[in-house]
Amino acid sequence: MKLDILKKNPHPDDFRSQITKLVIPIVLQNLLSASVNSADVVMLNFVGQSSISAVSLAAQYTSILFMIFFGLGTGACMLAAQYFGKGDFKAVAAVQGIALRFSMGFAALFALGALTVPELMMTLFTKDQELIVIGAGYLRILSVSFLCCGIIEVYLSVLRSISRVMISTALNTFTFTMNILLNAVFIFGLFGAPKLGAVGVAIATSLSRLMELGLCFIVSARSRDIKLDFSAMFIRNKLLFQDFVRLSLPALGNDVVWGVGFSMYSVIIGHMSSDAVAANSFVVVVRNFGTILCFGLESAGGILLGQIIGENKLELAAVYAKKLMKLTVIFGAIGGLIVLAAIPVVMGFASLTETGMYYLKYMMLINTYYIMGAAVNTTLIAGAFRAGGDSRFGFVCDLIDMWVYAVPLGFFAAFVLKLPVLWVYFLLCTDEFVKWPWVIRHYRSGRWLKNITRDNLFEEPVKTESVSAK
Repeated sequence: MKLDILKKNPHPDDFRSQITKLVIPIVLQNLLSASVNSADVVMLNFVGQSSISAVSLAAQYTSILFMIFFGLGTGACMLAAQYFGKGDFKAVAAVQGIALRFSMGFAALFALGALTVPELMMTLFTKDQELIVIGAGYLRILSVSFLCCGIIEVYLSVLRSISRVMISTALNTFTFTMNILLNAVFIFGLFGAPKLGAVGVAIATSLSRLMELGLCFIVSARSRDIKLDFSAMFIRNKLLFQDFVRLSLPALGNDVVWGVGFSMYSVIIGHMSSDAVAANSFVVVVRNFGTILCFGLESAGGILLGQIIGENKLELAAVYAKKLMKLTVIFGAIGGLIVLAAIPVVMGFASLTETGMYYLKYMMLINTYYIMGAAVNTTLIAGAFRAGGDSRFGFVCDLIDMWVYAVPLGFFAAFVLKLPVLWVYFLLCTDEFVKWPWVIRHYRSGRWLKNITRDNLFEEPVKTESVSAK
C-alpha cells in the first residue's frame, strides 16, 4: 500500500516546534560527544602519531559496544516512546528493565575481554607491536567505562523516549566537559599528575563515566515517573518481553552488523598503512561533526514519530515522516559543507607524515558527499522505520550491504587487486549509496508504519468458573 496520506497535511504548523524542541538538545549532546573525540585526537597529536593510531584502533571496540547499546536503546525507545504516547508508564519501566538485562550482560563481556586479553583484541586490527602495546594499556583501563555505559545508555535512551532530552543533554554536558578536562590533566601531566599519554585518555573516560553514573542515580531519585530501578529488571511480562526481543534484536543485530562491518574498514586500512590509520583518525572526527545535525534529526524524529504512532495518529506520523526526509536532505548538504570547510583547518593542524597528509586530504574530500548517503539511510532506517516498529528491514539491508558487498569488496580491492589506499577507501565509501534504492522504496511503501503497543499488559486475566451440566 502506497503512502497516499503523505499528500495530506492535517497539522502543518506543529512539526517545526515539536522537532525543534527535541533536535536542539540532541544536537548539542552529539556536538559534545564529537568534541570529546576530537579533543582526544587533538591532545594526542602532541604525544605522537603512534598514540593517535593506537587509540583510534582500540576505540573500535568502544564503537562496537556503543552500537550494541544504541541497538538496545533504540529497541527500548521504540517501545517506550509508543507506550509513553499511550500513557502506560509501567510498560515503559518494564521495557527499561528488559533492556538493562541485555546491556549489562554485553558490557560485562566486553569489560572482561578488555581487562584480561587486550593484546589479543588489538592484534585483530594491527600487527604493529608498538600500537598493540599502547592500545592494550588503553583498553585495560577503559574496561571500567564499559560497565558504566551499560547502565547509562539504556537509562538515557528511555529518558529521551519520553521527551526528557534536556536531562540527558545536561548529564552528557557535564560528563563530556569533565572528560576533556581530565584528558588534559592526564595527557599533559597538569597539577602534578603524571604524563600518561594514551592511558591518560582511558583514565579520563572511565572517571567521567563513573561520575555520570552517579548523576544518573541522583536524577533517578528525584524523578516522579521513570527511575533507574534495577528491580525493573525482574518485572516479568511475557508479551512485552516477546515484543522487545522481536523488535530490539533486529535493531541490535542491525547496529552490530553495521558497527562490526564499519570496524572491518579499519582492519583493512590498518593492515595497509599506518599513515592511513592516522589520517583516518582525523577524518572520523571531522565526519562526526559533519553528521551531528543529521543524526540529531534521526534521533528526534524517531522519538516524535514513535509517540505519535503510540497515540494511533498514523496519518499525522506519515506527514511528519515526509517533513523529516526534507530536513534530512538539507542537513546532509550542510554536513558535507562542514567537512569541506574543515579541510584547510585540519590540514594546517595535523602533524602527520607527508603520505599521511596526502591521505587525509582526499579522505576528507570523499566524506563531503558520503555524509548525504549516511544521513538519508540513518534517518529512515534508525529513525522512521524503527519508530513504526520495523527494525527487521534495516537488519537485513545492512547485513547484505556490509557483509555481502562492502567488506568483501574492501578485502578484495586491498589484498587481491592490491589497489592504492585511496581507491580502497573510495570503494568502501560506496556502501551507503548502494542501499538507497531499497531503503527509499521501503519508505514509500508505508509498510513500516504500525502501532506496536498492546492493551492491558499487566492486568490479570479474568477467571471464569465452569458450570457443570446437570
